[in-house]
Amino acid sequence: MRTRRSTAAPNGESSTDSSVTAISSSTDSNGLGNGHSNGHSNGNGKSILDSSSPSEKLAALLPASAFKHGYLHPDLADPSIVTAQKKERAVIKHTPGIVISEGGRAQDKKLDAHYEYEFGGPVGVIALMTFFPLIMYYLWICLWFYDGKLVVPAAIDDILPFFQRMAMHVYQDAFPTPRAFAGFGGLMVFQFLLAVYMPGFYQEGLPVPSLGYKTLTYKCNALSSFYATLFVYGALHLSGVYRLTTIIEHFGEYMTVSMIAGWSVSLATYLSAVWTKTTHRMSGSFAYDFFMGAALNPRIGEVDLKMWAEVRIPWVLLFLISVSGACKQYEVYGYVTPNMAFMVLATGLYINACAKGEECIPQTWDMFHEKWGWMVIFWNFSGVPFTYCYSIVYMAAHPPHVYRFSLPAYCLLFGALITAHWIFDSSMAQKSRFRMMLQGSYKVRWSFPQWPWSTLPNPRYLQTQHGNALLIDGWWQFLRKPNYTADLVQSFSWGVCAGFGSIIPYYYFAFFLFVLTHRCGRDDERCAIKYGEDWEKYKKIVPYRFIPLVY
Repeated sequence: MRTRRSTAAPNGESSTDSSVTAISSSTDSNGLGNGHSNGHSNGNGKSILDSSSPSEKLAALLPASAFKHGYLHPDLADPSIVTAQKKERAVIKHTPGIVISEGGRAQDKKLDAHYEYEFGGPVGVIALMTFFPLIMYYLWICLWFYDGKLVVPAAIDDILPFFQRMAMHVYQDAFPTPRAFAGFGGLMVFQFLLAVYMPGFYQEGLPVPSLGYKTLTYKCNALSSFYATLFVYGALHLSGVYRLTTIIEHFGEYMTVSMIAGWSVSLATYLSAVWTKTTHRMSGSFAYDFFMGAALNPRIGEVDLKMWAEVRIPWVLLFLISVSGACKQYEVYGYVTPNMAFMVLATGLYINACAKGEECIPQTWDMFHEKWGWMVIFWNFSGVPFTYCYSIVYMAAHPPHVYRFSLPAYCLLFGALITAHWIFDSSMAQKSRFRMMLQGSYKVRWSFPQWPWSTLPNPRYLQTQHGNALLIDGWWQFLRKPNYTADLVQSFSWGVCAGFGSIIPYYYFAFFLFVLTHRCGRDDERCAIKYGEDWEKYKKIVPYRFIPLVY
């Protein structure tokens, strides 16, 4: 495990024998994570943090054509609001690291211990682990066998036969087969080998309070791994060795195997953490700790399992499912509908954003605070790829005339997707690059696509007494969670592309709205404890969470 200790002094002062200049603040836990991996720009490049003055250092990080913008709200007459004009006063010299105040460390220690149950406690998480897989089976059965309609027992005396029919569908069409184990297991092993051997670069994460504010180093090679995956699976399909249509044709089998993998990895990770005495933030309830996780940073060699599973399994598999649906359409009808092409584009943009922005994932709350338990593991292995794809399954099971749109409607749909994805990608890049600039670990990287306004020159931020900094510039001056807003629009467009013949393709949007709303409340509570009065000040500057003028 590669680590580097931050030289954070409790009183906010830095060591005096160093020569690297960085801004004396970190980042907030607010806005970290989006239910998914984050999409931002990266690639390969080299650090240019060698200018002679702090402002020159930040300017040197940006291309000459960097987007210039104005602010929609006036600067507050407050020394904690740092702007380009005041930035020199916020800069100190120290080795790259984060300066957390003594009070900030005390708050971090409190938040890094188990202090309350979430998700309804042990009873709630048992219910989630029990019923969520059943809901996945039910919605798939409705899509594939009942024309996308939500079926229910016809009468009281039909309740038992109804469940027998559901069980028979699972047994006949979703029973795990050697084919599904080989297909899903092969993808997992292949992605792990790519994570080990493909070329990439190393990115420093945020200081982890539970590790004494050490930073972990992450190997980032998801982009080269994704391109290798495209080449290998394209060759397998064209050669006939492994037809991609297999995934959509045997969807139920693959889904069951993904569930088995999610449960197995969750149990193995939990037992490993207990056996090696590396458990973290335990509650004492087996069910709750199994759900939330026992390990914080599980690794095999240089591969961080949490980051590996967040990108390499769910989004790669979801993209392959969309390509599988397109291949099946072409096989049956001789062409691919604009609707199915939309999903190939949408899932392709998402996995590409996750891969090219892998360097930004270590900067997220998911990585330095969220444990790796059933909630995250099962969702990455099974929940994301096999529920976010309902529009693909619906279109694969129905003829194209059921969901055909007019040309203007297609233009609006594709336009909404591209716009939302731009805001999503650039907003995440803004905050992640802001964090890396503060930490002194930012490097300019070029990979496709490079969205406008992804890097902020001299961003404005609120310096907190805790020691962290809250970004109040770019997209983040309008909303506290602009990435959530854009992500929600994307999820809605994924449902719309399947038409209006079934409500099930809108599951992703409905579920995501619930998740994001819950996460906003969760973050607000944590940040109120962490930042105190500074958080109230921040909320006055940026009053809305992720629905403009409403919430």
